[in-house]
Amino acid sequence: MRKPDRIKCLLVDDVPQNLIALEALLQREDLEILTAHSGSEALELLLVQHDMALALLDVQMPEMNGFELAALMRGNERTQHIPLIFLTAASHEPQWQFQGYESGAVDFLYKPIDPQVLLCKANVFFELHRRKQALAQELQERTEALQINEMFMAVLSHDLRTPLMSISAAATVLQRPLPADRVAVVADRVMRSSKRMAGMVEDLLDVTRIRQAGGMSLHPANTCMDSLVQRTLDELQSSFPDRVLESAFKGDMAGVWDVERIGQVLANLVGNAIHHGDADQPVRVSVDGTQANSVAVTVVNGGTIPAELLPQLFVPFRRQARSTGRHQGLGLFIADKIVRLHGGWMEVQSADSTTCFTLQLPRVTSHDEGNAA
Repeated sequence: MRKPDRIKCLLVDDVPQNLIALEALLQREDLEILTAHSGSEALELLLVQHDMALALLDVQMPEMNGFELAALMRGNERTQHIPLIFLTAASHEPQWQFQGYESGAVDFLYKPIDPQVLLCKANVFFELHRRKQALAQELQERTEALQINEMFMAVLSHDLRTPLMSISAAATVLQRPLPADRVAVVADRVMRSSKRMAGMVEDLLDVTRIRQAGGMSLHPANTCMDSLVQRTLDELQSSFPDRVLESAFKGDMAGVWDVERIGQVLANLVGNAIHHGDADQPVRVSVDGTQANSVAVTVVNGGTIPAELLPQLFVPFRRQARSTGRHQGLGLFIADKIVRLHGGWMEVQSADSTTCFTLQLPRVTSHDEGNAA
């Protein structure tokens, strides 16, 4: 689980000494304190800062007082829900309190302020904000889990049905007397459909491992990237003899990676380039091992990916097209997770009739054997 974001608190006072004292009082490890010396400076901060847990506003400030600042914050959708506590050195005038609460304040404190009282009140809002973050995170996770379950059903009910129907049709054909050469063709169809189904099931299992079952384990070993690339190209070339697959290597190819998992990444990238790239253009795989601590692999093919799809390429079960309603994208999602688990990164660029996937891997994976994502 990722470390929770730090809580943010805004302090606004035109007296620097007051800001220093408040910051020292509220300081805690999980709190990020932002300070402003005027109302206008506070508004500038709020333009770039998000998710503020609390704002402490001095009432008596030149140019823009605390009430005016609060009114502007309440008029903005992004800042209207920030809890406000007013601080003032003025006398206990009821009219000030009424104006403060009308401006949206949750409390109104008079100086000199009791440090313990202020700290207790602030901590209440910090804790409420932390719970709000936790609930939002839980809601997001539950929503994603529901979406994943729906997409699982879509794959099981649609994508797996096609090769299953092919196997069923082939079995029906084999029940009749057939020439030997015809039997071989039908058997090959069954084999290809079963392999396709096995790949889909393994992808679903990988997604489950990544999201629910404690993560995906790595088993790093000493290997060479050129041998992994060449093995992948040889396997795909036998399946697509009409496609031109090219490779280029430079530098040191050695590294410590999970051989099967990196082979899975390469097969996905090159396979996608073959299936979706321009058939008249070669698929080029280049490995750059000239850097001391990392190895870079690029897979280039002809053709362009629509710009609107680029941000969604590594999202599991993304919709391929509104017209079909089909869900695709498990392979790239899993490949990206494998690369990240090795401590590397992957990106894609697509323009001018060329698409290039680049993955960068440290020579030695940052995860020990058996560690999970």
